[in-house]
Amino acid sequence: MSKKRTRPKLMTEAVPQAVQAGALARYRHLLNGEEFAKLEQELAQPLRSALRLNPLKVEVPSAITKLASRYGWEVQAVPYCPTGWWIETAAISPSMTIEHRLGQYYIQDAASMLPVELFDLNDLPAPLILDMAASPGGKSTHIASRTHDRGLLIGNDSSRDRITALRLALTNWGALSAAVAQFPGEKYGAWFPETFDCVLLDAPCSMESLRSTPSHPMRPITRRERGSLAKRQTQLLHSALAAVRTGGQVVYSTCTLAPEEDEAILDRLLRQFPVAFEVQNVSRKLPAASAGLLADEAESFSPQVQNAVRLYPHHYRTSGFFAALLRKTAPIPYPSQPSPARPLAQTAFRLMEEGERRELGQQMLDRWGFDLITILETQTLSLWRHGERLFAFPEAFLSRFGDFPVTSLGLIVGEGRAGDFIPAIEWVSRFYPYFHSGKLTIPNGQVNAWLRGEDLPHPGGVKSSPGSVCIVQDEDGRLLGLGRVLYDRLRNLLPRRLVLA
Repeated sequence: MSKKRTRPKLMTEAVPQAVQAGALARYRHLLNGEEFAKLEQELAQPLRSALRLNPLKVEVPSAITKLASRYGWEVQAVPYCPTGWWIETAAISPSMTIEHRLGQYYIQDAASMLPVELFDLNDLPAPLILDMAASPGGKSTHIASRTHDRGLLIGNDSSRDRITALRLALTNWGALSAAVAQFPGEKYGAWFPETFDCVLLDAPCSMESLRSTPSHPMRPITRRERGSLAKRQTQLLHSALAAVRTGGQVVYSTCTLAPEEDEAILDRLLRQFPVAFEVQNVSRKLPAASAGLLADEAESFSPQVQNAVRLYPHHYRTSGFFAALLRKTAPIPYPSQPSPARPLAQTAFRLMEEGERRELGQQMLDRWGFDLITILETQTLSLWRHGERLFAFPEAFLSRFGDFPVTSLGLIVGEGRAGDFIPAIEWVSRFYPYFHSGKLTIPNGQVNAWLRGEDLPHPGGVKSSPGSVCIVQDEDGRLLGLGRVLYDRLRNLLPRRLVLA
């Protein structure tokens, strides 16, 4: 049966015409007639879906070729993001694949791929990075990709309601060298002055991107609300500049095109701290974008603000976006405070003893052909127990922030004791190519039933003894989860969040 090719239903919602028209009118005087006509024409089209591959789990770019062939996608590369692709048409939605559920790619508007790409990480083999307002986590996963999961990433968000999304995004991505914290971003400049190599501030904003999406719906914004947002954005950026070390980088970005929340914020801090930072020219990374504004009606801005970029929807057929790369040139005043502390010794986590660590390493090598000890040493990780669950924590956090309270840290390795240990799907998914045995291949004709969460008939000829856990793959060697071999069937161990309805 031939597959019907359709445009995927992507991040688009109906927008009240009056809201969009009112927002659009604000920017008429900022664009010439030809550019404004292009903008209006683009906004009449649906927003293209895009995804960003996970180089921690797949080979880039060969993975996009395989995915496109398997799911009937027509793709186009995002020019400013080497791991990003637009999905022009799709027989099967990018959201409805096991690869997506296993964190092999992240669905994201291509505009949101811009901020992390602005960082210059060439001379930072193991950077210390703070994502100050990180939830739902897309840009944090992008940071983990660009750093090759080296150094340390602290993904922070002040909202308790949003912290779970951030934690799950990093876990699903397989990020090892990451911690998740829940504190006001304004505190980091006081707690950790001159500390980070890079800080990303994707600031809370009015979301006046001229597009409406489920995550960024357009709505009317009052002058009072915009003023309140601008005040907080200024405080957050001040904190970010204080927390980054001299010589380090800050990316300030918003998903709004409102000058009051973009150029005006940079201008305010440039005037307050004229020798503390510079706005870097990033036009070579994004040649089709517009430069930052020199003025907005009666208000003039510092000439440096021109080095920022305004991404209007018609430039790359994305949502509207603003971003700037700042280089810190001198310390910046900020009131200092001691950071909160909660030593690990006061929690339920316990460092695994060396003997058990070696025993577990041997078991994983014998059972699954996986060299746990080498991975721990290469990634600079230590193993910590929380009851029966085992986690790998980055030593970079323990040595520099060991007492700092975090919501989550590192990545779960599995559950159980040496001799009866089951690796976690999150760990297997991250290191799947390094598991050389203990795999069970199911026929391609049974894959759909498996992905629906169904058990399968006992696979004949399996050498594993009843009760043992196997890594399940299809005939193409694609990871499909874990299964337990029983006397009469293969029990499906896919977590509910991975099951495809």
